[in-house]
Amino acid sequence: MEKNKTELKGIVPILAIQNINNENISVISAEELMFVITCLKYHINYQYSLLSCISGVDLLNKKYRFCVAYDLLSLSFNSNKRIKIFLNEITFVNSIEKLYINANWWEREIWDMFGIYFNNHPDLRRILTDYGFEGHPMRKDFPLSGFIELRYDENKKRVIVEPLQLTQNYRLFNFNHQW
Repeated sequence: MEKNKTELKGIVPILAIQNINNENISVISAEELMFVITCLKYHINYQYSLLSCISGVDLLNKKYRFCVAYDLLSLSFNSNKRIKIFLNEITFVNSIEKLYINANWWEREIWDMFGIYFNNHPDLRRILTDYGFEGHPMRKDFPLSGFIELRYDENKKRVIVEPLQLTQNYRLFNFNHQW
């Protein structure tokens, strides 16, 4: 069984502890990520030996725009823990790929979708979008239609790639009427 939360706070630098729907969530600073994850993996009382997920969240118009959440699982103690860090657009995160090999693709996906940079990552390149793709599509300020338009030109008999021209910047919706 996992030791209590106050003992964990005495071992690693935790900014806040939350318990939401029986989930153990610890908020830490981005600078302390490697130390905290290493302690949780190798400490005899915790043994979080499995990284089950890394998630990115865009919190547009907040002081810290991004949140990166690490979900850890201890098979020895049958417990899970979520570690959260909050970042702005210019802060980087240290890669934990050397501790958990499966972090490689999740960190690449978060880099590709959100633009969060992972320092010391061995192969940080796009994984879901094309290498020439501009922008990060999971950011809330990314346009829903993208920046380019692909269409088939019947006269040239090929696909044409051209910049998207949006003529309407703002649209007022009236929800009282159907049409």
